[in-house]
Amino acid sequence: MEKIRFRGLERETVPLGVGTWQWGDRTFWQYGKRFQREDVIGAFDASVRAGITLFDTAEIYGKGESERILGECVRKTDGKALVASKYMPFPNRIGRRAVRRAASASLKRLGVRRIDLYQVHMPFPFPRRVVLMDELAELVRNGSVAAIGVSNYGAAGMLRARDLLARKAVPLAANQVNYSLLRRKPERDGTLKACRDSEIVLIAYSPLAQGLLSGKYHDGEKVEDFRRYRRPFFGSQIGRSLQVVRTLREIAAGHGATPGQVAIRWLIQKGNVVPIPGAKNRSQAEENAGALKFSLTSVEMEQLDQVSRPWL
Repeated sequence: MEKIRFRGLERETVPLGVGTWQWGDRTFWQYGKRFQREDVIGAFDASVRAGITLFDTAEIYGKGESERILGECVRKTDGKALVASKYMPFPNRIGRRAVRRAASASLKRLGVRRIDLYQVHMPFPFPRRVVLMDELAELVRNGSVAAIGVSNYGAAGMLRARDLLARKAVPLAANQVNYSLLRRKPERDGTLKACRDSEIVLIAYSPLAQGLLSGKYHDGEKVEDFRRYRRPFFGSQIGRSLQVVRTLREIAAGHGATPGQVAIRWLIQKGNVVPIPGAKNRSQAEENAGALKFSLTSVEMEQLDQVSRPWL
């Protein structure tokens, strides 16, 4: 099975993880109404059985509930799972003490001794970035965190963060950005290339464009959560992505796969990319993991590149 390594982590992982924004989130994803605790625990179990070890959460997901649920699951794996979490540096949470308190609170909610990958959730201006990166490096030195990442950073900001960490002899391990067939900005703005050149893993969140690339909403399934207010899911707009979904279906048929699996596989084969699709239940987790079981041909990769050019 293919493997990828994050700088700062001793263990390799398959180039696929699980995003856990949905776990415990009642505001956006209707946790407790449309899916339950046992559903997401089933998603975790199915992912681990499929060889997936990277699970991404954040302190703000479900107001901390995502970390609590994930921690409960991780503690049962005897160290097999890699935990990635994120710290949101709001303007009043940028000081050294604020960073330490945030990391300590995440460790407590997760119930683990160390966070494998700790990421800055959003970029903030340069003057405070120096303090932030220095304190993140200190978390590595004291053993609270194994590796440092950023999220939603463009190429220039990411490289600046890399250089600031390097002054403390700490590598930048990852940059988590929105990347899919319907969101190819990381290719256009140079972020993907900069990641490759600097050996920084690009973690792709929303790799299925929040489910749009599954094709089910093109078949008439209704969106029952916050996504119904997002423009790509409007009835008048959903047709814009129909040709991409048709191409995914055509390619999927040749592999005995689903459109979503092909969309995830396209990202994996871009190289140095780890998609983290969300999974609310066992079935979704098993389907996502199926992307590890086949490969796309160069012709199929080019087909997908061409049909998704409007989103480049």
